[in-house]
Amino acid sequence: MWTETLIFLHYGVTLAVAIRVLLRPRLEPSVRLSWILIIQLIPLVGILAYVLFGEIRMRGAEVQRMADVRDRLSSLWRASDQTVARFGGVAGPLVAAVEATGGFHAVRGNRIELLPEDDTAMDQMVAAIDAAQDHVHILFYIWLDDVSGRKVADATIRAASRGVAVRVMVDAIGSRAFSRSVTWANMKAAGIECVIALPLGLPIIGALFQRMDLRNHRKILVVDNDTGFTGSRNCSDMAFAAKPRFAPWVDILLRINGPVVRQMQAVFLQDWMSYTGEDLGEMLEQTVPADEPGIIAQVAGTGPDRRHGTLSDCMATMLYAARESVTITTPYYVPDAALDVAIRSAARRGVRVRMILPERNDLLVVAASSEGFYYSLLSAGVELYLFRAGLLHSKTITVDNAFSMVGSANMDRRSFEINYEMNMLILDNALTAQILQRQDSYIRRARPLTIQEIRDWSVWRRLRNNLLALASPLL
Repeated sequence: MWTETLIFLHYGVTLAVAIRVLLRPRLEPSVRLSWILIIQLIPLVGILAYVLFGEIRMRGAEVQRMADVRDRLSSLWRASDQTVARFGGVAGPLVAAVEATGGFHAVRGNRIELLPEDDTAMDQMVAAIDAAQDHVHILFYIWLDDVSGRKVADATIRAASRGVAVRVMVDAIGSRAFSRSVTWANMKAAGIECVIALPLGLPIIGALFQRMDLRNHRKILVVDNDTGFTGSRNCSDMAFAAKPRFAPWVDILLRINGPVVRQMQAVFLQDWMSYTGEDLGEMLEQTVPADEPGIIAQVAGTGPDRRHGTLSDCMATMLYAARESVTITTPYYVPDAALDVAIRSAARRGVRVRMILPERNDLLVVAASSEGFYYSLLSAGVELYLFRAGLLHSKTITVDNAFSMVGSANMDRRSFEINYEMNMLILDNALTAQILQRQDSYIRRARPLTIQEIRDWSVWRRLRNNLLALASPLL
């Protein structure tokens, strides 16, 4: 009797959850199908997984607070008519896609420098903080208490000691150890305002109201509303003490001056004001000197609280605009269908598409899922290279030596739908050529992957990869 009742109850709950999956708005058909299969094939565990990770749930009050902050800032951040860049031709749809996603115009008059790959890049961040006169704003997903992390921390303490307003935000998971370190305590004691983004709270109860794996993955430093740093690099050494066996972690970092820094500032302030309630909107009223004609750039800040397109849409638009060449680097390739199709479509129409990914990945499930896409990419004519000199963590796209994108977002659904991310579109031949040279240096440290090599993989490896690729909508 009890057995029959439990079986009936199980099937009833399974059916109810499957119906909920079908009724949820904004889910792609592939995502719905994957979740229904998981729920049906893995009793209880599948249901629990869906409850915890299947929906992008956020507390209504928090979403409304973030919307109110964006409304407050939207009337302030827009650049003057003198710096807004208008576009036609192939760049027009791309700029429009980025604006539709992040809300910012493309602006000209910027100076952007590609910094060295090694740890000396962090010294420039330290120098900028040491030169700060009014404020320093920092947001990192991962901040480690290593040599580079302490250099930056010490610089913020020096800045605070001379009266500079220093505001620091780190992610609760990515910087969990750092937020409990002596260095973090010293920063707070020095008068630095330190905030933890997306705190976990009570895991079991909190999971009922908000997904526990929402993360702030951005990397932003803004000094005096004039100088900014962004890219894929966290606040740490290349040795990356959190996962040293995959080191060195190879990243890309940009130093920026000009009107686009106000857009970086706006992204930081959206997060800061949403968490603290402190109204700093007047900072966006300050003008930022333009370097005419300068570089044209545009920021796209995205997150799960806003559903006006994703960075995948922007990347796909870049690929459809390509006429000659595309080079891509990403540590994790678990794309949505639209982006995967855009990459293969570019290769099939004669564009030379090169992708560089790490040969050894720190996330085994994601690495196996990525391998499930390799055969179709190679079959379409994409050139795949596996980076062998550490973990390639750089997230870059260059197109036709004309425009490029750099930022925090990986080419995976987590970055597109769950994480808070910030990427920058750059429309400049010279800087794009420099980024392309950096990408070429990755290829020199990589090896090509061939279809024959994939065919020679064991049956188990191919089965594992293809099964996980089927589940990629859930990763």
